[in-house]
Amino acid sequence: MSVPVPVVLAGARGHGRSHLRNIRRLVTDGRIRLAGVCDLAPLAEDELEGLPVPEQSAGFAELLERTGARVAIVCTPIHTHTDLALAAAEQGVHVLLEKPPAPSWAEFVRMAEVVRAAGTACQIGFQSLGSEAVDAIAGLVAEGAVGAVRGIGAAGAWVREDAYWKRAAWAGRRVLDGRDVVDGVLTNPLAHAVATALRIAGQDRAEDVAGIELELYRANAIESDDTSCARVRTASGTELVTAVTLCAERAGEPYVVVHGDAGRITFRYKEDLVVLERPGEAERILRYGRTDLLDNLLDHLDDGRPLLVPPERTGAFMRLVEAVRTAPDPAGLPPGVWYTESGPASGRRVITGIDAQVRAAADGLRLFSELGVSWAARPPAGEAG
Repeated sequence: MSVPVPVVLAGARGHGRSHLRNIRRLVTDGRIRLAGVCDLAPLAEDELEGLPVPEQSAGFAELLERTGARVAIVCTPIHTHTDLALAAAEQGVHVLLEKPPAPSWAEFVRMAEVVRAAGTACQIGFQSLGSEAVDAIAGLVAEGAVGAVRGIGAAGAWVREDAYWKRAAWAGRRVLDGRDVVDGVLTNPLAHAVATALRIAGQDRAEDVAGIELELYRANAIESDDTSCARVRTASGTELVTAVTLCAERAGEPYVVVHGDAGRITFRYKEDLVVLERPGEAERILRYGRTDLLDNLLDHLDDGRPLLVPPERTGAFMRLVEAVRTAPDPAGLPPGVWYTESGPASGRRVITGIDAQVRAAADGLRLFSELGVSWAARPPAGEAG
């Protein structure tokens, strides 16, 4: 592209700061210019990290029109995603839409249909799906590197201070002011674990999901789940089990593991690192590159290169979001199974033994209740076909 593409960023604080850093890189490369920032409060010059001060407004649609934006990055609260994506499509503006793309199946379908009818491009912000490791793992499986696949596990054990749940009115909520939010560990902070497992399985479209089992729990005083597991049964017969928590004893790197009858492949997706293990052989450690999703969107507009994460390739993930949305409220865990850890910042709640339990679920393809975890000794929170 000889002329830098005008871009508007909606939601420039919080996670939006990572988009600002990426924008700065692309501005330096001459690919884009930051035409506008949409936020409730204007950014100060120091928040713009040396970028020229763009037009700023809390009104997204009018900012798109005034700046002549060609691309919008939407990094706003979950329950605003659909409205902003639709506002962009109505003006012919292409969108990089943060995950989860919508808080419900109905809103996701509405958004995807309007974007399709408008002829605009929409890239969903699952950055892990830009990793070259994803296709490499598919190649290893296809060539029989680990034999027949028995199933795929995913695990994530992160820590979050109490302040994390107080940072915004929508944080940790299932519903806010009558609107679905569904800000739980499976659907937002560790959503990449689910989406990456589905992509590796080659079962990431809505029609690929045959059934979902859920176990949703919370140690924190929130509405949504902070510790959960899910089993997705796919139309091809592959079983995917994801176990995640924000109440870990120690923060760990999330991973997806492909279980074969002749070995296994572990993908640490934040590091683009793959470990191949086979009986009787030394493990192989493989590192891969990654394509940035905004770069890929610009390439798509420039030369028609396929989008890495179009809405239809997140349909299976959205089936999970809908299952979580319609499931019974997460079960609150009693104080006896968690404790509050104090530190320099505010305290955080830690579930005793959860790090090992998350690993055991992903490695054994079993839900918490199937592992015999005492606090999970009840029927799953819900099932969806």
